[in-house]
Amino acid sequence: MITVRRPAYQRQAAYVLTIQARSRLDKANDNRLHGTNMTTASSRRTIEWYRTPIGREALRALNQRSDWKGLLQVGTHIILIVLTGMAAWHVQDRLYLLLPMLFLYGTFYVFMLNGTHELSHNSVFKTKFLNLFFLRLFCFFGWRNHVLFWESHSEHHKYTLHQPDDLEVVLPKKLTLKEFLRITFFDPLSLYQTLRKHLMHSVGRLEGEWENHLFPPQEVEKRNQLRNTARFLLVGHCALIAVSFYSGLWLLPVLTTLAPFYGGWLRFLCNQTQHSGLQDDVADFRLCTRTVILGPLTRFLYYRMNYHIEHHMYAAVPCYNLAKLHELIRHDLPHCPRGLIETYTEIIATAKRQRVEPDYALIPELPSAGAS
Repeated sequence: MITVRRPAYQRQAAYVLTIQARSRLDKANDNRLHGTNMTTASSRRTIEWYRTPIGREALRALNQRSDWKGLLQVGTHIILIVLTGMAAWHVQDRLYLLLPMLFLYGTFYVFMLNGTHELSHNSVFKTKFLNLFFLRLFCFFGWRNHVLFWESHSEHHKYTLHQPDDLEVVLPKKLTLKEFLRITFFDPLSLYQTLRKHLMHSVGRLEGEWENHLFPPQEVEKRNQLRNTARFLLVGHCALIAVSFYSGLWLLPVLTTLAPFYGGWLRFLCNQTQHSGLQDDVADFRLCTRTVILGPLTRFLYYRMNYHIEHHMYAAVPCYNLAKLHELIRHDLPHCPRGLIETYTEIIATAKRQRVEPDYALIPELPSAGAS
């Protein structure tokens, strides 16, 4: 892995343009690979992304969804949540046991948000109903408005780190120890921001450039869907809290309504590896996204999003097939750090340099054009 100043990208650009000429995909095929029609409020530009060439038969096999593999992924995750939740319930009268058990429970629980990401791609289950059912279930318990998320995330895939068309992820992002500790134990700020956002949406109020770009005033139906989903989340959680306290089950809201806001340390560490320190405004996912090799449990909880270059290149590939995709194209990838320690050594070094050189970005060394 090499680190150079941003102007050195000019040397990479010539290479990127060369390989793009060999691998441009027509728009219909691009939509098929992403498994959806990524419609936008305004089509500003088309980015000719570089994707490592793959044979049609191999790609067709990788794109195959499976209800059994989907149930294994989602079902096992739910079982981990239920088992740790039952353990916390069992020791609720012993605070010295309850707190560490809630920490473990929250660690597993918050990865439901990564589940909603995969389910929103409609790639986890072959059966559409199963995909939709678990998407709504996970979004409810994760306080995520699936209407807003997909409108934003589809733009992120089309325009990854190209402002102003992608404002879901904006670099550079400042990562602080204070933020990490807050997310690790209990995050009242995120709780407040989440409630405020849903309340605003529930009365039809949108804020900021990004939300108004995704839901322009003329898109009345989309705005209504956003509003109604926000209302459902608020009413549903209020009802859950009311029933819980009426029944004397004070721990139930802690295990559901409040659960996305504690124990988020591992998810935070995983999510921040995706783009941190890398370049924006480039047409090669290998330069603006990062693949990290993780251990089996973390990889499972993270819904295999550690294979992030692969996911952006071919977003219709189900999460449980991304390891196979990685093996197929790894000859064309930059160095993929192993584990979170190596990854954060790289990210922290980049962040320190950006404090004195704001225009600096990490540029991974790409394989030569003739590498195999």
